[in-house]
Amino acid sequence: MAYKLSRLASGSYDVLLHGVIIASLVRSGETHHATWTAELLVNLPPGERPAPFTELEHAFGSLEEAQSWLGDAEVHGAGGED
Repeated sequence: MAYKLSRLASGSYDVLLHGVIIASLVRSGETHHATWTAELLVNLPPGERPAPFTELEHAFGSLEEAQSWLGDAEVHGAGGED
């Protein structure tokens, strides 16, 4: 899968698959103790969800962990660190 992350604002990304926004990735909590959540935008049945989504939401301890899970997704958009 060729996922890309499009930065919207600090701690907020659109998740694109083949140029189509299919999910959001957002940070909640303080920067050093944040949780990142990837959430599909459409409630698809399990058999129709794009890999690696097995659930509608998945939580991660860092942006890098989420990027890795999404097949080392590239980040596009405004500069700056999250």
